[in-house]
Amino acid sequence: MSTVDHGSRRAALRTLLTDWGVEALLVTDLLNIRYLTGFTGSNAALLVDARDEPGAESRTLICTDGRYLIQVGEQVPDLEAVIDRASAAHLIGRCADAGPVRLGFESHVVTVDELAAWQELAPSLEMTRAPRLVERLRMVKDEHEVGLLRRACAAADLALAVLVERGGLRPGRTEREVGRELEFLMLEHGADGISFETIVAAGANSAIPHHRPTDATLAAGDFVKLDFGATVEGYHSDMTRTFVLGAAADWQREVYELVATAQAAGRAALAPGVEVAAVDAAARSVIESAGYGELFLHGLGHGVGLEIHEAPGIGKLGTGTLLAGAAVTVEPGVYFSGRGGVRIEDTLVVREQEPELLTLTTKDLVIV
Repeated sequence: MSTVDHGSRRAALRTLLTDWGVEALLVTDLLNIRYLTGFTGSNAALLVDARDEPGAESRTLICTDGRYLIQVGEQVPDLEAVIDRASAAHLIGRCADAGPVRLGFESHVVTVDELAAWQELAPSLEMTRAPRLVERLRMVKDEHEVGLLRRACAAADLALAVLVERGGLRPGRTEREVGRELEFLMLEHGADGISFETIVAAGANSAIPHHRPTDATLAAGDFVKLDFGATVEGYHSDMTRTFVLGAAADWQREVYELVATAQAAGRAALAPGVEVAAVDAAARSVIESAGYGELFLHGLGHGVGLEIHEAPGIGKLGTGTLLAGAAVTVEPGVYFSGRGGVRIEDTLVVREQEPELLTLTTKDLVIV
């Protein structure tokens, strides 16, 4: 099994910092700290110095509080760790003591009040916005990350298979009962946790894209939409499948086939260098051509990794191009208000040839 080279990740970040024009970056987003160091505690800050050179003593520091004294030593053996509950303020002070420096900060997560306090603490520092630099690196998954995503997707696939095999989707059960069983089964089949609150939407509720499960009961003839995911070592899976209970009506077969065709077109469009808006258009045009464009109510997909929704966003207004190694979802849907709806979603990895499909449950219409 591949292992994580956190030092290489920090080296890649240092290149971005140099391009951005800062000598150092204060990282306060805990997921970004985890990505760069492996540390999983609930309080930390990381000071990444762009001037570090291979073979020389590193000026990059991690700071956390005393609860994590042992943990930080075990998880981050390759960096100097300092202990202070006010982790970000401590590192800013250390940075200021070292002399004039242009310090970047994660302006997409830092509050106005935090920035004001830091500037008062260290007026000699030139603090400048440096948003989403680590997230740029996180868009492209290494093979270790892809392995964790595969495991998370496998846990979800196996859980759904067992749920269906044991008759978990049957008339009379409530949405909440189905959701709780599916979440338990993911834990039984290798998940550390769930990616988000499982969506179980039956009958007319299936027309609500992000319906929250209720005590509504499943009934014969219903669409039942399941949107769910598992986590493994912090990495998320995301999958949606839509079933029919009992016999499927002609309109249900037609809308299901339409969404399946659109989803296949979206998957086929995934390739390095393709504009994300063009991927959305590949799937959306199928639904629009059938006259249901206004019933496709959301973007086609999103990145997935340490967060369930991360860059890149795949939608009509999305910007940028896909990169090889990006993990994304493709999830078109058509929703008839008051009647029912269909969404089909997979997690995939963009590859140089064809995308790698990680969620393997069949996309054929399943009638249970």
